[in-house]
Amino acid sequence: MHTLLWHWSSTPTTSMNTYPTWLLRLPILCYLAALAFGDSGVISSSAGVYNSSLTPADLPWNTYNYCNAPHVNAKHYSKPTNALHAKLVYMNAVIRHHKRSPDNLYLQENELNAIPWDCADFTQFSYGGSGSAQVFHETTSPSWHPFLSQIWNGTCDQGQLTRGGLDDAIRHGKDFWSVYGHELGFLSSVNEKDIFIRTSTETRTFQVASGLLVGMDPAMKGKPFPVTTQPSPIDSIPPSYSCPKANSIRDAYQSVPAWTDHLQQNADLKARLDATLGTAGLADWASWYDHFFDTFTSRTCHGHPLPCNSTGACVSEADAAKVFAIGDLEYNYIWNAAENASTYTQLTFGVFMQELAQNFKQFREGTEPHKLRFFVGHDGTMIRLASLLGFGKNASLRWPALGSEIIMEVWQSADEHFVRIVHEGTPVHGFEWIPLDTFIGALESQIPANLFQQCMGN
Repeated sequence: MHTLLWHWSSTPTTSMNTYPTWLLRLPILCYLAALAFGDSGVISSSAGVYNSSLTPADLPWNTYNYCNAPHVNAKHYSKPTNALHAKLVYMNAVIRHHKRSPDNLYLQENELNAIPWDCADFTQFSYGGSGSAQVFHETTSPSWHPFLSQIWNGTCDQGQLTRGGLDDAIRHGKDFWSVYGHELGFLSSVNEKDIFIRTSTETRTFQVASGLLVGMDPAMKGKPFPVTTQPSPIDSIPPSYSCPKANSIRDAYQSVPAWTDHLQQNADLKARLDATLGTAGLADWASWYDHFFDTFTSRTCHGHPLPCNSTGACVSEADAAKVFAIGDLEYNYIWNAAENASTYTQLTFGVFMQELAQNFKQFREGTEPHKLRFFVGHDGTMIRLASLLGFGKNASLRWPALGSEIIMEVWQSADEHFVRIVHEGTPVHGFEWIPLDTFIGALESQIPANLFQQCMGN
């Protein structure tokens, strides 16, 4: 497991709950299963909400909510307490997109959806600018289509942002502005000079960016705003650039007992899911629980029932809870806890870390034209960033929730600059007051030398 990037902190502020380091040496599956669900086997509890964007009022506001992660908001935001006269002067923010339809499909997807997926409740624009018609597209699943069994009924495509996801993005933007616009006065208006937005090439990340902007300022409705992307073959946000060496490293540590034991220990669960969902013999559904996790959470977060087949057999809530706990285990192992996980994560996310380092160096040198750089990515973006920042030394990492948020604030105190990291609305223990130079050095330490040559094995 890689080491914590930095330990420097003057007077720590209120921070996230941390866990004794000896917990990290317990059998990870047992620990995470207990952390997530205890003995209840339910999908909404004090340790995790998987069935609503709204966290129940009887739970703490910052409870892990997979459907809609907690994020900065004026009610719960606190300024650094160790430098009362410090001023916020620069920020980078990274979030995961908000909720969507499933990204993975069963062979008999149509049969397994009791409720159609509806995405006709907001317009999907895609057109060539001011010189063209404002074309929008609508998805239909014709009843006569010979391959209809492979997709649900309704008007949603695979992995498409839903109205609920857009609404969550708008609320996210509103809460973000309540802090950085209204409370701190750091941002005075939504404009291209102050705010730079970059997303992946996935449509849902563009749409989340549009929702964020309207949440920040309702007057942005119908107005143009640039969103920057990189070419899809080399995009560093998902990330999607090729790195055969990283793939080999991951294949190796997913071939040892530390990984394969959990698959064997859950063979009964897998057999039940296969019998209900028709996934037996499908390699992508056998090598990890990612696909089950995606298809269950996408449904439960939208108020859909868990899948039932034509015989009436259904996935139980208890089995779904087990899948969610295993998903946490797998994400923590692959990107944080496995031997050589740090090397794998550095290779696959080194380009993005380089971009962050360049941003903060530009600020230090006085050449940064923007006050805020805002990135909208995916779960793979967030888990890699959390791991390389060192969050995995505080506690085992969990699957990044929809709307998951990491904010890197730069504060000026006298003539010095310090970085504070806020994760899902709460300052991160050990990351409350880092000298800017130290922070930049830590980012650069996660960028492999000769990254392209290393990835290609040259």
